[in-house]
Amino acid sequence: MNLASFPISSADLDRLHTSLGRLAAADGTLDVAYRTVDSPLGPLLLAATKKGIVRVAFEVEGFDAVLETIAAKVSPRVLEAPARLDMAAAELDEYFSGHRRAFDLPLDFALSTGFRREVHSFLPRITYGNTRSYKEVAALVGKPTAIRAVGTACATNPLPVIVPCHRVLRSDGTLGGYLGGLEAKSILLDLEKGEPHGTAVR
Repeated sequence: MNLASFPISSADLDRLHTSLGRLAAADGTLDVAYRTVDSPLGPLLLAATKKGIVRVAFEVEGFDAVLETIAAKVSPRVLEAPARLDMAAAELDEYFSGHRRAFDLPLDFALSTGFRREVHSFLPRITYGNTRSYKEVAALVGKPTAIRAVGTACATNPLPVIVPCHRVLRSDGTLGGYLGGLEAKSILLDLEKGEPHGTAVR
């Protein structure tokens, strides 16, 4: 079939995706909804189960690969359904514009396990504009010698930005690693300090 013979506008395509998402949700065949949003960090992929936000991904991770992982580890019933993530998109927009300091979204830690889940569950306690070292986080979660494991947990956080692993630094104050790249981490920290930071990550 030659798709060029059946032109469809982006608006019509968006409406189609919305309709399919509603139908899938209504008949119980949609387990994971996803959408993309623009941000100062570049495009972000958001995914949610009925329980809550399960994944926030950076473009550098490869959205197709992220969706494949979700299908394998959470549910194969994954569909683009933007309306299901309107609240998350709105809260992220408020955060990036400096009008929100904490997220009020249900979270699903299905992609976190073991000690990593302990760390991911703790991270929202590090409040806006504040930072902790990997060593401090290890002590605060009751595993003071697990500094390297805390670093690994932060580097594999499935919910960056919303679960603020960007607020965890090395003991000397340097950035350490970040799933979205060090420029993205720096942008987030500067945002929370009220400092402008150039242009968006490309």
